[in-house]
Amino acid sequence: MKEFKRYMVTSALPYANGPVHIGHLAGVYIPSDIYVRYLRLKGKDVLWVCGSDEHGVPITLKAKKEGKHPQEIVDKYHEIIKKSFKDLGISFDIYHRTSAKIHHETAAGIFKTIHDKNGFIEKTTEQYYDPEARQFLADRYITGTCPHCGYEKAYGDQCEKCGTSLSATELINPKSTISGAKPELKPTKHWFLPLDTYEPFLKKWILEEHKEWKPNVYGQCKSWIDQGLQPRAVSRDLDWGVPVPVENAEGKVLYVWFDAPIGYISATKALTPDWEKYWKDKDTKLVHFIGKDNIVFHCIIFPSMLKAEGSYILPDNVPANEFLNLEGDKISTSRNWAVWLHEYLEEFPGKQDVLRYVLTANAPETKDNDFTWKDFQARNNNELVAILGNFVNRAIVLTGKYFDGLVPERINPDEADTAVLNEISEIRQKVEHSIENFRFREAMKEAMNLARLGNKYLAETEPWKLIKTDEDKVKTILNIALQISASLSIVLEPFLPFTAEKIRKILAIDKIVWDDLGNHDLLKAGHKIGKAELLFAKIEDKEIEYQVNKLLATKEQNKEESHEPVKDEISYDDFMKMDIRSGVILEAEKVPKTKKLLKLKVDTGVDQRTIVSGIAEYFKPEEIIGKQVSLLLNLAPRKIRGIQSQGMILMAEDKNGKLYFVAPQENIKPGALIK
Repeated sequence: MKEFKRYMVTSALPYANGPVHIGHLAGVYIPSDIYVRYLRLKGKDVLWVCGSDEHGVPITLKAKKEGKHPQEIVDKYHEIIKKSFKDLGISFDIYHRTSAKIHHETAAGIFKTIHDKNGFIEKTTEQYYDPEARQFLADRYITGTCPHCGYEKAYGDQCEKCGTSLSATELINPKSTISGAKPELKPTKHWFLPLDTYEPFLKKWILEEHKEWKPNVYGQCKSWIDQGLQPRAVSRDLDWGVPVPVENAEGKVLYVWFDAPIGYISATKALTPDWEKYWKDKDTKLVHFIGKDNIVFHCIIFPSMLKAEGSYILPDNVPANEFLNLEGDKISTSRNWAVWLHEYLEEFPGKQDVLRYVLTANAPETKDNDFTWKDFQARNNNELVAILGNFVNRAIVLTGKYFDGLVPERINPDEADTAVLNEISEIRQKVEHSIENFRFREAMKEAMNLARLGNKYLAETEPWKLIKTDEDKVKTILNIALQISASLSIVLEPFLPFTAEKIRKILAIDKIVWDDLGNHDLLKAGHKIGKAELLFAKIEDKEIEYQVNKLLATKEQNKEESHEPVKDEISYDDFMKMDIRSGVILEAEKVPKTKKLLKLKVDTGVDQRTIVSGIAEYFKPEEIIGKQVSLLLNLAPRKIRGIQSQGMILMAEDKNGKLYFVAPQENIKPGALIK
């Protein structure tokens, strides 16, 4: 494995259109903080940058919704995010922002360099245009019916119900979110990065040279490459963002996926005049911490951009995590189904490390995981209080009681005593190996094993009994217990920095470096330690009940607000154009490689036809054979997953998203007109 002179660590830039929640923390920011704190303790030359992503459609949508300028939105949330990160102990070297002048200059400069090398394709394509608002529509400014599952609020880039990636032109009945008007296709010129030309480079660099990447990262990259890469637009028609820095580009800005990762470079520029050695020297190890939804941007698109520019290093690793759910449901900012960091810090003062611990212990490193308030309480009370806090407290209290707070000397330690001391080095090696391989959940478990070792040692030696008969042995036992406590202040520093600092304060010692871990004399005999303080307090049931009730209230509010608004009125003639009839399902089977789709054979009374319907999550195929249904018979045929669908089954959807058949109450023959 190559030894690097320095480290450049980045964390995904959070959108400045809302606060940070626990999903962001578990996926990106706590893992990267652990990694960087560890490197600093090792004395490595490391820079860690992040900042607010302040461009893109989510910002403009938020601004439009609140009747404000986008700058007001990003200013507000940038400060909220920055403060909450700091209060949780997230130790960036700089937390920057992409609306800064230096970022605009850096992003424009990289675009210009690639452009001057003829690295982009200029082409005119047809894109949706709002005739009432008189502007081109970015994908998130268009909604319509998903062609795959029938969800009527799908965006122009993705259906948030079935998760399918879309292009705006695939939507059925598209409309502008700005005016509600039906958009028109109009020609517009844009610049495209020809990703297809980078396929040979990406195959070699990722698929051959980086097989050590996490399986989820490597697998997603391979899937993209195997499908064949296509040119991707790097500009869009928008009035908020970094202006495209070439002639005849009025009203066009850099696409946010192009300018956002450049934010890492501009943040480093803002931090140090020596920025180039962190971005252009091959002795620097570049590591991107991201969530799984950013894998393609950081592993395929951004490296292709850097390759096209020509002077930058490429990432050595991209340890992406999966998603964290909340109480069995997907975290959703739009539904307010989240635990917001700034609110947590207000409601649990002094408990930053409890959240850091729980999110690390339950980190979604290999699969989506679930955060529950009951688990949060249990981990605090049964692990932090009962194991870590209990051990350190006992060591301090007994030393104060028997030896007036002076570290006793080790007198003739026996084989068992020496074995306990030697285990500190073994734990250190395991923690190092896990952190350096980006397995932080495993690393913290090993670090906590040091506290478990201390508890076990005190329980087996029982110094409170021995003090009456063998004071010298008690001196040895408590010396070792205190050495373990001091070692805990090192090994826990990356994970629980506030607790590590508290332990050092109680032990009256300065900050120690990683290489001191395994030193059996961190505390010299005769050293005066401070008085015992509880490291953690129990979390009571009422505190958890408050949080659970808060979420339940959110869920109830979402139900109350979930009624669909009445759609635009249509004429009687428009309604009469719809041929709605009764039918009977004759056959039903799941569409392979989909979660939501069923292929149905339906007797319409007129004929027997195939209809693809997104109802598989609610109905088993064998249960609906013979089911009477209502169907729209004269809907234009459409291919869905390669199957020609000839019509649409009518369904009702409740507040929870559950589907119900809309059918006549009495049995009638297929083909009866529904008016």
